[in-house]
Amino acid sequence: MTLVDATTPATLPETATTPLGGPTLPQERRLVTSIPGPASRALTLRKNQAVSAGVGVTLPVYAVAAGGAVIVDVDGNSLIDLGSGIAVTGVGNSAPAVVAAVSAQLAQFTHTCFSVVPYDSYIDVAEALNRLTPGDHEKRSALFNSGAEAVENAVKIARHFTGKQAVVAFDHAYHGRTNLTMGLTAKNQPYKNGFGPFAPEVYRVPTSYPYRDGGLSGAEAARRTISQIEKQIGADNLAAVIIEPIQGEGGFIVPAAGFLPALVDWCRAHNVVFIADEVQTGFARTGDLFACEHEGIVPDLICTAKGIAGGLPLSAVTGRADIMDAPQGGGLGGTYGGNPLACVAALATIATYESENLVGRARQIGAIITASLTAIDDPRIGEVRGRGAMMALELIDPATGEPDAALTGRVLASAHAQGVLLLGCGTYGNVIRLLPPLSITDALLREALQVLAEVLAAS
Repeated sequence: MTLVDATTPATLPETATTPLGGPTLPQERRLVTSIPGPASRALTLRKNQAVSAGVGVTLPVYAVAAGGAVIVDVDGNSLIDLGSGIAVTGVGNSAPAVVAAVSAQLAQFTHTCFSVVPYDSYIDVAEALNRLTPGDHEKRSALFNSGAEAVENAVKIARHFTGKQAVVAFDHAYHGRTNLTMGLTAKNQPYKNGFGPFAPEVYRVPTSYPYRDGGLSGAEAARRTISQIEKQIGADNLAAVIIEPIQGEGGFIVPAAGFLPALVDWCRAHNVVFIADEVQTGFARTGDLFACEHEGIVPDLICTAKGIAGGLPLSAVTGRADIMDAPQGGGLGGTYGGNPLACVAALATIATYESENLVGRARQIGAIITASLTAIDDPRIGEVRGRGAMMALELIDPATGEPDAALTGRVLASAHAQGVLLLGCGTYGNVIRLLPPLSITDALLREALQVLAEVLAAS
């Protein structure tokens, strides 16, 4: 890390090169002021007068540039980004291929609405998703804007295809902030509190949470879940089961082996659409292109977003052709869904995942993080878990095993003050998640992990 006298002018550093090539910012942690600095504090005052108080901010520094795995704020501080915009900038912020593709498209046209006058880049993205997502069956895709929008449309499609209405979601689930997806989401605060009533025919069942499951195997957890579905809902009423292969906001919960395959098998036997919400886990994040691949499961429908387009807003539902073709013409779509700028960004992003072997890079990152976190001798770490570049540590009171949200908050605040952007999560607010860009250098990642270890020891 570079420490700079506070009187240093807040200028942007000279360009450097990331592992993915192309001009970007120096990949370094550089503190010029306290965090947040005076310019960021001034902007926070403006934000409080102009922006709804319902829009929260994790770290109140204001970005003026970002590249690779660093964010530079208005005060000239350069922070290590272990959040990736919540798993969005997997190929690195302002990835050169993405910037070039969007710049070229910008000069051609910005919008026509695919449902009015279509364009080939939408088709190109659909073909890529049909090729890349799990399963070798015939597929179709539809493009939207956000993860929540993809989830909502997946449920619409499943209901139309099956002629049934009920939908099963899981404890600790997070699927979005629209009305239907709030109903699917488990955690009340801050996502649901005061926003009801929610969409009907949504039912919640237990998931597999090995750390807090009392030792249940995946098969045993699945039997518990399926029994509740059959007794309380009934397969004849159930249109879809939707689950994150690794639960994200709920705490990076990795289900026990066998849990997901058992659910898929049950769904197939009972004409229930199995929907995998890979909004956060998709696109190399977990060390497989999609998290479903870890246990070889093939969802009927898969929802993607976040890492799909290098930072531009795009999402998709991809799935079995017979299911995806069930809705009537005009039943799917939206004014901005599959915007041409987002489509070319997605094509450049997908090409980068493949050409740079970022699946392999995610596994390398996971190995570095796992080795670093498991080497910390601290009884307050209840569990280190995750896959690939989607890792977390759950913090507890060692005397009781109960979640320690207060400690988690202190660690996050201290890391932010030291120039490392980390995110919290978890139903109990006691999980620190690590989502570095897959373009991060080993040196920068190790520096950030060292800061995390130091602030945990001091908290």
